[in-house]
Amino acid sequence: MPEVLTNPWRGSGFGPADVLPLADAAGVAQLLTSCPRHAETPLHDVTELAARVGVARVWVKDERGRMGLGSFKALGAAHAIAREAVTAGSEDLQKALMGRTYVAASAGNHGLSVAAGARVFGARAVIVLAETVPEAFAERLRDRGAEVLRAGIDYEASMMAAEQSAAEKGWTLLSDSSWEGYTGLPLRVMEGYLQLAAEAVAQMPEPPTHILLQAGVGGLAAAVAAHARNAWGDGPQIIVVEPAYAPALTESIRAGKLVTANGPVSAMGRLDCKTPSMIALAGLSRDADAFVTITEEEADAGVTVLADLGLATTPSGGAGLAALIAGLDLGPDARVLTILSEGPEDG
Repeated sequence: MPEVLTNPWRGSGFGPADVLPLADAAGVAQLLTSCPRHAETPLHDVTELAARVGVARVWVKDERGRMGLGSFKALGAAHAIAREAVTAGSEDLQKALMGRTYVAASAGNHGLSVAAGARVFGARAVIVLAETVPEAFAERLRDRGAEVLRAGIDYEASMMAAEQSAAEKGWTLLSDSSWEGYTGLPLRVMEGYLQLAAEAVAQMPEPPTHILLQAGVGGLAAAVAAHARNAWGDGPQIIVVEPAYAPALTESIRAGKLVTANGPVSAMGRLDCKTPSMIALAGLSRDADAFVTITEEEADAGVTVLADLGLATTPSGGAGLAALIAGLDLGPDARVLTILSEGPEDG
C-alpha cells in the first residue's frame, strides 16, 4: 500500500513566491503552431482499469507518441530553446542560435529534447551521461545530432559535470531542475509541459476528482498542477507520486523547506532524483493535496498491469498509475486523471 503524506502547506505554500510555475499555456500553443511534428496526444478512458481499482473513471493522457520523441519531455527543453531562438531577432530561425552550445545532464528523455531543439535552431547540443546510462541511449542522442560526454556513476555526478563544463567553456546550461540563482531556463522548460495539461483539460468530458502526477525533480507535476488549479480551482485532489527510494518532494514538504533525500538507486530512473526543483517545490507546496511514495515492487507490478491493458511504459512513465493499482484508496466515485509520461525503453 502506498504511503501518503497530506500536504500541510496546501493553499499557502512555501519557498520563493517570486518564482512559481506558470499556468497559462497560450504562449506554448502559439509556438507549436509552426512545428510540423506537433500533434495533440490522446486521452484514453480506461474502463477496465477503473473497474479493477474500484473507481468510477480512469483517464490516461498518453504522452508516448509526443512529437516522435516518446515522452512528454519533448515539450520541455525544446520549448525553452525555441523561446530563445524567437527572441534572438534572426530573420532565419534555423540559424538563430548558431554559435550557441547547450549542455545538459540527462538520465533519459530531457537530453533528447535538448538535442531536438538545438538542431532545429542551429545550436550545438552536448549531453552528459552517467557511465551507467546504456550506450543505446547515447546512440539515440547522437542520431539527433548531439555530442555525448560520459561523467560519473550517477545522475548527480553527470549534473555536476554539466555545470562545470558550462562554467569553464561558456556554454549554456539547460537543466530541467532549478535552484537559487538558476530559474530562467527551467521555468521555460516547465512552461512547455503546460501544453499537455491544456490538451487534457480540453479533452476531459468532465473535471476529475483526483489527479495523479509522478515526479522526479517535480517539473511536470508542478506545471500540470498549476494549470489544473487555473482551470478547475480547488475541486480536484492533486496527488504527487514519487519512488520510496527518492522521496525528494515528500521529505521537503515534511521539512517545510527544500531538502535532499538520500536513498538507493531506483528502477524508476527518470524519477530517481534526490533533490527537488526549487520552482517545482514552491508550486507543489501550494497546489498539491498529498504526496505518495511507492516501492520498487509496486512500480514493477503496475507496469505489468498496464502492459496487459495495452499501455506499455516504464516504471517511471507509469508511476502515477502504479500507485492507483497498488491500492491507493480514492473511493468508488473517484474520477481520476493520470499521465502515461513515456513509452517503453525498447519501444
